[in-house]
Amino acid sequence: SRFETCWPALMKDSHGVIIIFNPELPSHLKEIEMWYSCFVQQQPLLDSQCLLVAHHKPGSAEDTENLSLAYPLNKLKLIHSNLEEDPEDVRMEFMKYFRSIINLINESREREEMSIIS
Repeated sequence: SRFETCWPALMKDSHGVIIIFNPELPSHLKEIEMWYSCFVQQQPLLDSQCLLVAHHKPGSAEDTENLSLAYPLNKLKLIHSNLEEDPEDVRMEFMKYFRSIINLINESREREEMSIIS
């Protein structure tokens, strides 16, 4: 990808990664493995700091709802977004994810402060 030179700058000090993909495109399923490897495993971030979003376009096939991803992607939190049918559900899931990231940041900051004190 022509943007690969920018990746280190994007990754610097990042606390979370959201990967949005089209579950109807087999090529996307291969690509998310690469994104996960580059942006989560190599940083390294915890799996809980990554959110996968399978985005369904209006009128798209429903059979992709029971998407089963292979290891290691199957360890990640996966949500289905369908903004036509259930935008509120997606919003709630995003809020939960952001809360968990903020909790992680606060915990690591407290650990740092404790280690400075002791």
